[in-house]
Amino acid sequence: MSNSMTTELEEAQQAYREAARDFAQAELAPHAARWDAEGIFPREAIAKAGELGFCGLYMDPDVGGSGLSRLDAAVVIEELANVDPSTAAYISIHNMASWMVSTWGQDALRAAWGSDLSSGSKLASYCLTEPGAGSDAASLKTSAVRDGDHYVLNGSKAFISGAGATELLVVMARTGGPGAGGISALAVPADLAGISYGRKEEKMGWNSQPTRGITFENVRVPVANLLGDEGGGFKLAMKGLDGGRINIAACSLGAAQGALDAARRYMGERRQFGKALSEFQALQFKLADMVTQLVAARQMVHTAARKLDAGASDANVWCAMAKRFATDAGFQVCNEALQIHGGYGYIREYPIERLLRDSRVHQILEGTNEIMRVIVARHLLNTDEELR
Repeated sequence: MSNSMTTELEEAQQAYREAARDFAQAELAPHAARWDAEGIFPREAIAKAGELGFCGLYMDPDVGGSGLSRLDAAVVIEELANVDPSTAAYISIHNMASWMVSTWGQDALRAAWGSDLSSGSKLASYCLTEPGAGSDAASLKTSAVRDGDHYVLNGSKAFISGAGATELLVVMARTGGPGAGGISALAVPADLAGISYGRKEEKMGWNSQPTRGITFENVRVPVANLLGDEGGGFKLAMKGLDGGRINIAACSLGAAQGALDAARRYMGERRQFGKALSEFQALQFKLADMVTQLVAARQMVHTAARKLDAGASDANVWCAMAKRFATDAGFQVCNEALQIHGGYGYIREYPIERLLRDSRVHQILEGTNEIMRVIVARHLLNTDEELR
């Protein structure tokens, strides 16, 4: 790649960053605290994000998507999460599910749903986790039995972001035998007969997006809504999660940057013992460590995104490493920023406690950080490849 092309790419990403930052400041920042406190799912704001292309970041342009790279998307999502990690995280999940539909859906399905999903006028949920199948996702029990030109769907899903407020469910269900090879992916309209939703979960964070269980009772889903090949759904789910892990890592970067910026401002304003907090060397060192962790995490996330964009053979391992490192570091930075704020960090007048609460779940979802370690260790122990 020539220097001019590299510069052009960097300029484009800077433009995406600025557009996302402007949108976040105008449409998310004034309302994020209220959405969190009142449990409001901001459909209108998400639709406005869709108008800028943020609901179809890496969907195909032929269905209205923005066609951006995973690195471009990470830049956008980080900026959204700087002020509202919860809403940014839902937008990232919607992007993951919508990309699966646009990538592996049949032509009629793509035509029916693509533009609505990419514009944000209709929203999607990703349905993998079950009450008895969390980290062990390949043991899921939701079944889809072929009956003519339909599958009959039965089972339940747990902890589904957006459930009850979205129009399309990307559901992983068992169409064959046990294990990963018996799982298929289906695009299921959320209002089909036989679908019911559990109560809205009361959560520590992520309160601007509803989380519910979903039950499927003899739900008839057209065979034409199969994504990819029958029995190939688990592989599709994992491919979706590679990008999802970069996205959720980017959400942690954004939360951490927001917390770091707030801590830096507070240190300049707050005075104790006759001088500003910024004059205390112990707090200077703490701030230096926070920004070092954040910059290191950002570089790892961007490297993983470039690997995924390039189709590298070890991209999934890099996505796992980046997710583990960035979500741990992001939470640590938020926690240190709260400590710098003292008692003020613990009250809702300041954004720190919300950034902390919203970022904590990033260490759990899209594969727990323990599972990320399993992925990395297996690669190291089962191949001769170096991670460079």
